[in-house]
Amino acid sequence: MSQPTPDIAVYTPRDFFETVLGLYSHSKIELMETYDLKNDLKVFGKEVTTFPLGISDAFSVLMKLIPNGPQRAYFGISHMDNNGKIIYKATVGEKYEGEAEKYDCDRYIVEKGEYLAVTIMDWRKNLECIKDVFHDMMEDDRADKTKPVVEWYKTDIEMLCLVRIKEHETVH
Repeated sequence: MSQPTPDIAVYTPRDFFETVLGLYSHSKIELMETYDLKNDLKVFGKEVTTFPLGISDAFSVLMKLIPNGPQRAYFGISHMDNNGKIIYKATVGEKYEGEAEKYDCDRYIVEKGEYLAVTIMDWRKNLECIKDVFHDMMEDDRADKTKPVVEWYKTDIEMLCLVRIKEHETVH
């Protein structure tokens, strides 16, 4: 008497997140949508040389460095260099011209334009899935792999993952 062969499921990344992990189906992580960043965002901060382990410390240093640190919006900006190494910058929105220099930080620009966007609620409890969300977003044909990806820490609860849409693919 032979035993029945168990069904083997094959999932796309999105199906895996939804069905197996239950991430997109809950309110913690929203489905991918588009986000129109109307203006360039001037930010400042430092490169995290010990990525990924140094990310939390880099943001803590920034929060202590600037006035009203915990009340500001923060940004993680990352891209891959030519050797496949992730370059990550911990940054905060610039409130006035010259603020980056005042705190001896580097200035960066988050370019205006159309982005793929995924909102993560309670992001501190979902740190492990952020890289997976970006991986899923980069699989989208509209993703511009030549541009940095952005983590926008809007509040202690809400974080927005942003991937730039290719210029010829923008939605108006």
